Amino acid sequence: MKIYPSLRSASIIALVFILAMSCTSNWPQFRGPENNMVPLVKNLPQVWGDGQNIKWEYPLEGNGWSSPIVWGDKIFITEVTLDENSYTPDTTKARPGRRPEYPQDGHYRWMVYCLDKNSGELIWEQMALEGKPRIEIHRDNTYASETPATDGKMLYVNFGMHGLFCYDLEGNLVWERDFGSYPTDGDWGVSTSPVVYKNILYMQIDSEEKSVLYALDKKTGEEIWSVPREEKTNYSTPVIWKNKTRTELVTMGLKARSYDPGTGKLIWELDLGGGRNIASPVYDKNTIYLGMEKRRDGGGTLFAVKAGSEGDITPSEGESTSSGVLWSVPNSGLSMPTPVLYKGYIYITDRRPGAMHCYEASTGRIIYQKTRITDAGPFWASPWAYDDKIFCPDERGTTHVIKAGEEFEILSTNFIDDKFWSSAAMIDNALILRGVSNLYYVE
Repeated sequence: MKIYPSLRSASIIALVFILAMSCTSNWPQFRGPENNMVPLVKNLPQVWGDGQNIKWEYPLEGNGWSSPIVWGDKIFITEVTLDENSYTPDTTKARPGRRPEYPQDGHYRWMVYCLDKNSGELIWEQMALEGKPRIEIHRDNTYASETPATDGKMLYVNFGMHGLFCYDLEGNLVWERDFGSYPTDGDWGVSTSPVVYKNILYMQIDSEEKSVLYALDKKTGEEIWSVPREEKTNYSTPVIWKNKTRTELVTMGLKARSYDPGTGKLIWELDLGGGRNIASPVYDKNTIYLGMEKRRDGGGTLFAVKAGSEGDITPSEGESTSSGVLWSVPNSGLSMPTPVLYKGYIYITDRRPGAMHCYEASTGRIIYQKTRITDAGPFWASPWAYDDKIFCPDERGTTHVIKAGEEFEILSTNFIDDKFWSSAAMIDNALILRGVSNLYYVE
């Protein structure tokens, strides 16, 4: 069929528009379309607070640290509710400002909610399962800490050791999988979110007894391939790294590992030198940046791994580089939040001291380290970057707005009276924040 120039031009314009809309109106997984907390929007709100620029609030009955995701006019969230009559709370173990510890012998409901983006009204809700939990969790964790993912047709909800559930976007259960239940380090629980790429759903399930990376057919839940992992409990979410050489599935643990997304074949691995894994990697076309939180057994080093690496790329003892490692920086400040990579710099928010670190991405040069953000509380949620600013939400409800670049400067703050551990979702003209009490739609 012959396509006339005017029709071809119109088709190209329409395609560009559709692609643009898909980038700005959807937030389909943990940390956004490209796993980077750098939204491709033009009108993201930069000023908000109690009673200011908040279009609606949706009250949350249960608990969960999962982040909201968005597709079109629908927002999806998960939480777990507890039958108040099924237990006696041990309030002696509750920290100030937090809900009491939830016991393993309580009766729970694992819930999935779909909200209307424009009004905040409930469209549908589904109970994935109910009963007593299979594992214990630390009082700071929840039974709904994993963020769902969607491809625009299906919604994939992981409830850790309690199963994986696939719904269509109208709330109908399509399939479910049970991978078993295994103890975690110190009964901390789990938090790894599912990842969707092309026709495959990836699940990293690490525990003290059994650790496996699964690749599932996203339409049926059937296993395509799986790889056993020489790892114990880990918490971070894998990333799909589309670099200048190939596309890789990169996972974290005591060793960072890269796999072929289609086959599960190991491409490279890097010993991270101990520590605890919670933060996910960040990347560009040339380099992926990753590391562990510093603990008594080591860790804390930020590594820059170049595209095209193969085999064991661990630097020799006493060295900071290798065939695959461009640079590494010890005592980097890596903690719970995943860093943000923005315009040539890596920004890390440090959980405990309320501090910030900045490194030049190309060289690892220290721009600033352990710079205290005035009156900042602990950082748990991931920071995001927009309009030459870095937005750093602390758990006390204050988002600290920092000037991007080599000069550290606090530009402003935004405050909502709630507790925030979940990372934000961002679409054109709107910011969606999950607190303990409410879900907030900022416009």
